[in-house]
Amino acid sequence: MKRSDASTPKLERKVVEKNRRIHMKNLCRELSSLVPPQHPSRVAPSQQDIFEKAADYIKQTEERIKELKRKRDSVMDLEGRNRDMSGGMMMGLRLPIVELSESGSTLKVVMISGLDNNIMLSNVVTVLKEEGAEVVSADQYSVADRCFHILLSQVTSSRVGYESERAHKRLKELVN
Repeated sequence: MKRSDASTPKLERKVVEKNRRIHMKNLCRELSSLVPPQHPSRVAPSQQDIFEKAADYIKQTEERIKELKRKRDSVMDLEGRNRDMSGGMMMGLRLPIVELSESGSTLKVVMISGLDNNIMLSNVVTVLKEEGAEVVSADQYSVADRCFHILLSQVTSSRVGYESERAHKRLKELVN
């Protein structure tokens, strides 16, 4: 009877060790699935390769996080300086801002306003249409307390010498 008692702990240790190895293999497989593949290969990577790739990926991710935090801090610092300026000023410019640029038959309108004095895009489209330009695309972005409108239009009027100055003047009147 003593012999069977002595062999039982050995079997238990073997089973425990086998379960530990299976568990480690599964964890290693899970780790491998979480790390994006850098160079796909036909040969299954060794555990050492998986650990090295995971360590490299973690280091790269940490560096990327630091870089993004530095960018965020610089943007927040710049935004804080812009907010400190009085009277709705943005880097020395009063809001709203309307800029018009012309390149051949393409007309680009960029408008920047505060969220409190948002510009009605339908009115801007109407002005451009009345001046002989058809809006091809319009985008609107909100960042912090600023609203950016970017309109691209194509001059469709058959009249000679489209006058962007007149459209610019009317748009300035519209936003002010």
